[in-house]
Amino acid sequence: MALFEITQEQILNRIRFENPWWKDGAIDKFYSAMKKRLYFDEFYPLVLDNSVKRAAVLMGPRRVGKTVMIFHTIQELINSGVDPKKIFYLSIETPIFNGIGIESLFNFCRKAVGKEDDIDGYYIFFDEIQYLKNWEIHLKSLVDSYHRSKFIVSGSAAAALKLKSNESGAGRFTDFTLPPLTFHEFIHLKDLESLIIPKIKNWNGKDLEFFDTIDINELNDHFVDYINYGGYPEVSLSKEIQADPGRYIKSDIVDKVLLRDLPSLYGIQDVQELNSLFTTIAFNSGNEFSYDSLSITSGVSKSTIKKYIQYLEAAFLIRVVNRIDQNGKKFKRANYFKIYLTNPSLRSALFSPINSTSSIMGNMVETAVYAQWFHRYWQTPFYSRWKNGEVDIVGLKPSTLKPQWAVEIKWSNRYYEKPNELKSLSSFLIKNNLNKAIVTTIDISDEIKFDNYIFDYVPASIYCYAIGKRTLE
Repeated sequence: MALFEITQEQILNRIRFENPWWKDGAIDKFYSAMKKRLYFDEFYPLVLDNSVKRAAVLMGPRRVGKTVMIFHTIQELINSGVDPKKIFYLSIETPIFNGIGIESLFNFCRKAVGKEDDIDGYYIFFDEIQYLKNWEIHLKSLVDSYHRSKFIVSGSAAAALKLKSNESGAGRFTDFTLPPLTFHEFIHLKDLESLIIPKIKNWNGKDLEFFDTIDINELNDHFVDYINYGGYPEVSLSKEIQADPGRYIKSDIVDKVLLRDLPSLYGIQDVQELNSLFTTIAFNSGNEFSYDSLSITSGVSKSTIKKYIQYLEAAFLIRVVNRIDQNGKKFKRANYFKIYLTNPSLRSALFSPINSTSSIMGNMVETAVYAQWFHRYWQTPFYSRWKNGEVDIVGLKPSTLKPQWAVEIKWSNRYYEKPNELKSLSSFLIKNNLNKAIVTTIDISDEIKFDNYIFDYVPASIYCYAIGKRTLE
């Protein structure tokens, strides 16, 4: 019995199906009805930039809205006057495209719109590019061959994309990472901006934009929702998914990364071992670890654990935060470090949602705060720990590498009522000639002078909102 072969006309029909704007002049209403992520305004200029021969590589964790951002970009191009038939979109994971190179797909697209001899002025989007073997070599060739057209690729196998982009795309690719939602974006996505009030906060003689709220109790309710469900746009907006977040996040995000993306890229043999390590980290997000302790607990060698942690970081599931001493000095050997989930909703999905009085709430608030800072790829936060004390977040001045600011993360009002209990923070401020620090609370906003320094008390939800908003700006 003869096997059926895919015909050229079937390929062309599928391409036409994936590009409805050629006929309608607009993207599908399913996508146009969705709100843009606030990172759109940062990404869109990369698409427009034709001043250098570069492809844009949109990468990030699964389910953070990369495909939706592509369709919003396509609509914006059409609105700006670009001929819809000069905009091509192809999802590489579509079975009918299996085994077809991206240059051949580009040729098929031009054939589908009757422009086979025209090679200039196109915007070509290849979604889920990691499904094409040696994609980075093919993309580099396209950039070099068709320098009057713009190529944009995206993919969810973030570790693979980053590795291949760095190896083969130097000078030809511009990476753009779309992270999980910040609390600021979560509030924007759910049309809750009316809860936020702009204000000015004076910090070391400088007036900085800051925020307050008309109802801290309502904002905190949404903050707990963000901790449980807020990392991913689809989960944030769907009550059905929130009823069983583990099924959605674990199967569609975590398992695909741990079982498919990372093993295929790095040749990991023992997937169960990797999964066990990630589960341990997720359950203890915000705790201090060492390679020795992880090795003893898991029975896995330290060198293997180092590789696993590197893989999990590359997949945007976790981030390692390094320790400094009381003087702000880095350690020659990073024996101890903290590990945080890149967004707290991963833990809630893997285990169970929490409420504002859960025993783990303090760790999850700390994870949420760090999740906002992780969006600042140019500004690495540290934690400080010494024999008799610890400070949760410390920022070092780039020019001197000395402590510039400090934050103590609490989900409690206790330390407003008893500032004398903030002994570690006080000691750190004195040691580093700092006169002010932020202390987060549940719902208190105030400043008090204690000894020779000022404690600036800010609700944790407000602090998270402010960091997320100022990061984008």
